[in-house]
Amino acid sequence: MNDDSLATIELELAFLVRLITSRTSNKGVGNLDRSAYLLLHQISVEGSAGVKALGDALLLDISTASRQAAALEQKGYAVKVPDEQDGRAYFYQITELGAQAISEYKQSRQASISRLLDEWPEEERQLLGEMLHKFNHVLRTKK
Repeated sequence: MNDDSLATIELELAFLVRLITSRTSNKGVGNLDRSAYLLLHQISVEGSAGVKALGDALLLDISTASRQAAALEQKGYAVKVPDEQDGRAYFYQITELGAQAISEYKQSRQASISRLLDEWPEEERQLLGEMLHKFNHVLRTKK
C-alpha cells in the first residue's frame, strides 16, 4: 500500500469516529446508546441469543455482553428466556418496547445521516455503504 494512501486512510478513520459519534448521538431519542443499539439490533435480526453468541457476534467478551444484555433487560428492552435444552442457560429476546426503541433510534440515526448526505448522488451513497460494509467485514474477520 502506498504510504500516502495509508496516511490518508488512518487520519480519515480517526476523524470519522469522532465526527459520526457527534453527528448521530441522538441525545433526545430514547434510552439507547451505541452498545445497546447494536445488541438489540443483533437480537432483532438474528433472534434470541445467549450472551456468548451475542459476545461472539459483536466481538465482546462474555462479561461485557452479559452486562450490556442485563442493562437491556433492566430497561425492559429484552427479556431472559430459559433454554429448554439446558436448564442452566438462557437466551435474550427483544420485547415490544425494545423493538419500538430500536425502530425510533434507527429512524433518527438514518435521518441524521440522510441530512449529511442529501447532496450526494445515490450512486455515491450506495458505494459508501458497500465500502463501509466491506471494511467492517475485514475488521470483524481479519486478524
